[in-house]
Amino acid sequence: MANPQRGEIEAVIGGERRVLCLTLGALAELEARLQAGDLVGLSERFAGGRISARDLTAIIGAGLRGAGNAIADDDLARMAIEGGLKGAAEVAARLLRATFGEAVE
Repeated sequence: MANPQRGEIEAVIGGERRVLCLTLGALAELEARLQAGDLVGLSERFAGGRISARDLTAIIGAGLRGAGNAIADDDLARMAIEGGLKGAAEVAARLLRATFGEAVE
């Protein structure tokens, strides 16, 4: 069960309800993977509202690993996410809001 006080959310991925969390390690992974430079750059990148499928995979994958799920991005890319592409975008948005607050969409 997700603990919102720790920035955790839940989502159905690969047919299983999973917890996601962008820990400091997961955020560092995202900074490096997306070449954002720092947390401000990462936040600004997503605040613009434009996001790629690669971004979605990176965000959701980092969130899964941050919560202790050993799922590589390549494996995640082959998994179904409840709600399809729209559902994946909603999972990423909820995860970013849980991490950065309401300013990030």
